[in-house]
Amino acid sequence: MIITKTIKIKAKEGEYLDITEQVQNCVSDSKLKNGAVTVFVVGSTGAVSTIEYEPGLLKDVPGALEKLAPSNEDYEHNKTWGCDNGYSHVRATLLGPSLTVPIVDEKLTLGTWQQIVFMNFDTRDREREIVLQMMGE
Repeated sequence: MIITKTIKIKAKEGEYLDITEQVQNCVSDSKLKNGAVTVFVVGSTGAVSTIEYEPGLLKDVPGALEKLAPSNEDYEHNKTWGCDNGYSHVRATLLGPSLTVPIVDEKLTLGTWQQIVFMNFDTRDREREIVLQMMGE
């Protein structure tokens, strides 16, 4: 069986949001006992990953990404489109738009300190759709 649901979220510029509960609610509503859920962000300046959603890492991860894709770099994307979010696209590309999580006994298979997080790398607030595609039995 394949079930598709959409979560709509609002994220401020640079905001990381814990969406674990919303994903688990959709899994629970699906009545799937075992399978997998793919979590996919629609858009090219956001990413989905897992982290321990705590204040230290909410500073460390953006700090590390600033070293990998600095916000003050002279990106060709900015020159092409006359915008300022070239680094947003690079960061989203590095982390990726999707994540697959196993479902076992109707629950997401996540570690104790592991949460599913949407990361808005854009230079402005955004409304995003997160598409969940659940497969299983």
